Amino acid sequence: MHVAYWFVAALLALFYLYSGGKKVLQDREVLRPMMGWVDAVPLPLVRVVGALEVLGALGLLLPPLTGVAVGLAVAAAVGLVLVQVGGAALHLSRGEVREIGLNLVLLVLALVAAWLGTALV
Repeated sequence: MHVAYWFVAALLALFYLYSGGKKVLQDREVLRPMMGWVDAVPLPLVRVVGALEVLGALGLLLPPLTGVAVGLAVAAAVGLVLVQVGGAALHLSRGEVREIGLNLVLLVLALVAAWLGTALV
């Protein structure tokens, strides 16, 4: 169970550190080709979503690595599930049904991480 958690958590953390970091640090013009939805929401909200993704990635890794508040890894995974629910809802509201595939994959991986994380506690 521990190996499976670390595999899923590392995969999610890499993705969210990259995508969240881009949302926090880059301008709307740079994000637009990759994320067309950035024009549909205020830039501060894009930054908040990016910060939540980075914090979620760190929450998946740091508590189990340090052995301090290990239950926060499960909370981080659940938080990332909620981020993906919001992302899928945004895509659906914009009529981008084909765009939710990645959201669904990330949602399932975050659910798996939350489930596997319960074995760490």
